[in-house]
Amino acid sequence: MRHLLGISAYYHDSAAALLRDGEILAAAQEERFTRRKNDDRFPVHAARYCLAEAGIQADQLDGVVFYDKPIPKFARFLETCVGVAPQGLTTFLRFTPAWLSSKLNVKAEIREELGGMAESVPVLFTEHHQAHAASAFFPSPFPSAAILTVDGVGEYATTTIGKGNGSRLEMIQEQRFPHSLGLLYSAFTAYCGFRVNSGEYKLMGLAPYGKPTYLESIRSQLIDLRDDGSFRLNLDYFDFLRGFRMTNARFDQLFGGSPRRPDQRIEARHADLARSIQELTEEVMLRLAREAHRVTGEDRLCMAGGVALNCVANGRIQREGPFREIWIQPAAGDAGGALGAALAVWHGKGGIRNPSRSGDTMRGALLGPEFGDVAVEKALREHGAIFERVTDEEVDRRVVEWLAREKVIGWFQGRMEFGPRALGSRSILGDPRSVRMQSQMNLRVKFRESFRPFAPAVLREQVADLFDLSVDSPYMLLVAPVLERHRITGPDGAAPGSESGEDLVERVNRPRSTLPAITHVDWSARIQTVSAEHHPRFERLLRRWYEVTGCPALVNTSFNVRGEPIVCTPDDAYRCFVNSEMDHLVIGNHVLDRAAQPHRPVQQFDRDQD
Repeated sequence: MRHLLGISAYYHDSAAALLRDGEILAAAQEERFTRRKNDDRFPVHAARYCLAEAGIQADQLDGVVFYDKPIPKFARFLETCVGVAPQGLTTFLRFTPAWLSSKLNVKAEIREELGGMAESVPVLFTEHHQAHAASAFFPSPFPSAAILTVDGVGEYATTTIGKGNGSRLEMIQEQRFPHSLGLLYSAFTAYCGFRVNSGEYKLMGLAPYGKPTYLESIRSQLIDLRDDGSFRLNLDYFDFLRGFRMTNARFDQLFGGSPRRPDQRIEARHADLARSIQELTEEVMLRLAREAHRVTGEDRLCMAGGVALNCVANGRIQREGPFREIWIQPAAGDAGGALGAALAVWHGKGGIRNPSRSGDTMRGALLGPEFGDVAVEKALREHGAIFERVTDEEVDRRVVEWLAREKVIGWFQGRMEFGPRALGSRSILGDPRSVRMQSQMNLRVKFRESFRPFAPAVLREQVADLFDLSVDSPYMLLVAPVLERHRITGPDGAAPGSESGEDLVERVNRPRSTLPAITHVDWSARIQTVSAEHHPRFERLLRRWYEVTGCPALVNTSFNVRGEPIVCTPDDAYRCFVNSEMDHLVIGNHVLDRAAQPHRPVQQFDRDQD
């Protein structure tokens, strides 16, 4: 099977990925093309992009693979509705039409949406967690490894432990719905006023501002946790089986009031709840990692599933877990399921796996579209943009100068990233040494909550000079502490603003290190290590910045504003640039000054605010 297309769709964050002879050629999320955040519709645009990247038509595919099995999933849906009857009737009536129209007819949907696909081309299916496991192990640099996948739910499984060896996957243990760590975390996400399936990282960012006040209540009332990481939820406190809310009145009573509305102020109670569920999540993940080590005997771990995007828990597994090395799929959520489905089938059909000796086979996650000078200039001219085209060296010189003056830069280079993180291709950059950069970026550029931390991109060779981290973190999936010599401490030796009870905004704006823009309230940072091997263009800019300033790190946040997906095209980038307060935009070798742009409205995207 030379050309194999993987598809994930219909739940959240749909995507397509294409293999050629087992090599990852292209992958992208549908949201980047439709500009609809977390788009769950069939990824027709992403699939077309993948085919174009390969230079083929749909009739030249050798197979299409869907990332889960619709019939078992529908069976679980029916069992759940019947199990909570009569309350489940509303859920049944609301969601059954979608099942009957598309979710159970995936084969027909794929043939119709792709168009021109020969009848002889097979449409195949993997199990949901099999796809996650394949996405975690097969691109990893390890010849063999334990595999841990944790999310909300697939068909029935919510957590699996497996083992990869060569071209083989073995699924060893699983935990089943409704006992789900992903759903438990999402319940607190919803209760604290954030959107399920997109706001979990906000809850993680809020957690360090609180105290684990409610941790004992969660342990005693909500969850029966065992030493091996398995658990059972007390379903009396949850409503996701019966209706459209994650929690119920009993949950509200336990935690002191009704759920926060998105427009309500975040209080100390919400930060304490975030801290409590975050600590519980870390504990469960550490126990699961230890169990995976015990049952597999492996000293390396691969991870995927939505909970594997919890980089604080990942950092603890890396520091405290039993494994010598860990590798996490950068598109760990459902988008990565498209890639995993294709990889599972390719290896299952006899494909030979040759792990890279120098690293993984994800190509730095730079698997999306790129745009040449002609396309860039066409888009800019259509907007009447004022721009200048300069050399590579001049781009770096100007950007470094602007950054040193505390300017905010939109940075658009090469192929778009696959997964939720911007890694230096579709990024907004700033000076991490600036005391005002975090609040400036959050409120004037990103239009998002002020407590949200920013991540540092740091030269790989210098990461240990700033952080307690000695391993690669190319995909921004590990959190590590800032070294003590760079910290600023309060009178009691704690991080300034770490005490609860103060106004959240005041606590956010306290400098905590010599790199205040990327240091969270607990002296932590979500780190991206940058090497010339993974990302040569971004590494060159970082190196120039280091040579001029002596600082080997930059603020790196995704090129989007609140409610929008990360930009994909030059047109997206320009619209985002002029509708925010970024100071400069760099697209390839084209540089733009905000002050020079025409003073006329530019149509914004329809934002799905969260």
